[in-house]
Amino acid sequence: MEAFPTQATTPPLPVPPPFSPPAPGRAPGLWSAAGLIATYFVLQMAASTLAALVISLTANFRHRWQGLGHAMPAAMDQPAMQALLVTLSLGIAAPLTLLLVHRKWPQWWSQAKPPGFGVARPRRRLFFGLAVAVGLVAPWLGAWLTGLLAHGHAVTQDIQLLGSSTPLALRIPLVLVVVSVGPLVEELLFRGVLLSALLQRWHVGWSVAISSLAFALIHLPGLDFQWYALPDLVLLALLLAWLRLRSGSIWPAVLAHGLNNLLGVAGWFVALNLPG
Repeated sequence: MEAFPTQATTPPLPVPPPFSPPAPGRAPGLWSAAGLIATYFVLQMAASTLAALVISLTANFRHRWQGLGHAMPAAMDQPAMQALLVTLSLGIAAPLTLLLVHRKWPQWWSQAKPPGFGVARPRRRLFFGLAVAVGLVAPWLGAWLTGLLAHGHAVTQDIQLLGSSTPLALRIPLVLVVVSVGPLVEELLFRGVLLSALLQRWHVGWSVAISSLAFALIHLPGLDFQWYALPDLVLLALLLAWLRLRSGSIWPAVLAHGLNNLLGVAGWFVALNLPG
């Protein structure tokens, strides 16, 4: 009896695995965070030096050439020069740093919970009100604490001395960068990248304490290394870290930081109306 050939069966096609979003990349480590903070301040110094060099060369071409050895000190002695350099250096270093962070860790940029950086909406709008309260109360509380520790010594800041000797036309742009650009970058660096890196190794209490101390020490040269101003900076940093972690966003901390700076430089404009 003749057997009929059986029909060949094709193997079933493989079933594709269910879709899953790509795994996020590696969160920033301590060395990456420290390197990024150092890069930000190096960029400021480089931008300031380059701007001073360009301004000095321009002044030399307008007048008889005297050489950079004479032109640079003469330009730096101008009342508006220091304020102009600070404004330009922040205006250049800040966007470059923001771009660097976003390109290096795009997956962590807008995530609210650490190791995300918190460039997102806060959980509740109430935190903006708390940020205003922190920004208004922290300077007064910090000034009282610093005065208590200083025992009558004068507490000066470079930014205050800088603004008091700056013409009004440059005080306004200087204030804008001090209360907006500066706080934004510093909150991203200290309460975003650095705090996230620390939280991968230590408990939240230690992480907040270390990041707050680092924030204070970074600002110590601008206070002429007056140690009794450190508790003020640490207190501010602790409050900003609390806002960041509780709100799930850096924006309340940016607002509080900006208000704190605004109160610190408000005397620039009050001094304009004083007699004499």
